[in-house]
Formats: sequence, structure tokens, C-alpha cells
Amino acid sequence: MAKTDLLQGTLDMLILKSLQLEPMHGFGISVRIRQISSEVLRVEQGSLYPALYRLEEQGWITSDWGISENNRKAKFYEITKLGRKQLERETANWARLSLAINTVLGAKLEDLG
Repeated sequence: MAKTDLLQGTLDMLILKSLQLEPMHGFGISVRIRQISSEVLRVEQGSLYPALYRLEEQGWITSDWGISENNRKAKFYEITKLGRKQLERETANWARLSLAINTVLGAKLEDLG
């Protein structure tokens, strides 16, 4: 798997997770990811908006125009039923992958040889 595939899939999962509780506009999604990750994960607009368009094309989110908390017109995104199922699959895959990586990283030298 190419590095970009892993990053793209991870970003998609993080966006879907952010939308699990309520519809949000793009800036709100990026703020939520940053806050929940204790400022470790920062999603730039150049990555976020192409991902949102891709997720919408997949049918995993929908969008509609609304008014943001600071009274500005903004596009709000909402996770769909298909998106919730995709989030379940991606979360399960992430758990399996991270366990495998942690197992390899935790292996002692004698385990490898």
C-alpha cells in the first residue's frame, strides 16, 4: 500500500468519525480532529476539501448549505448510513493494522531471528 493510500484512508476515517455525532462544516471538522487528537493531527484545507468531495461521491456523506455559528454561509456535511457502515469497516481494519504494527515494533530481536 502506498503512503498516500494509507493517509487518504486514515483521513477518510477521521472525517467520518468526526461527523458521527452531528453535521459539521469543513472548518469545524478540522478543528474537531485537532482537538480530539490533542493538537497532534492537523488537517489542512488542501487535504480536507478533496477528501470531503471524495466521500460525498462515494455516498458516505451528504452536504447542504447552512449558516455557521459566526453567521456565515457554510456547507455542512453529514454522515450517511453507508458512511456509518464504512466507518465500522475502516475502524475494524485500523484496529487490526495497528495491532499488527505494534506487535512488530514490540518484538524482541530474538523473536525476529
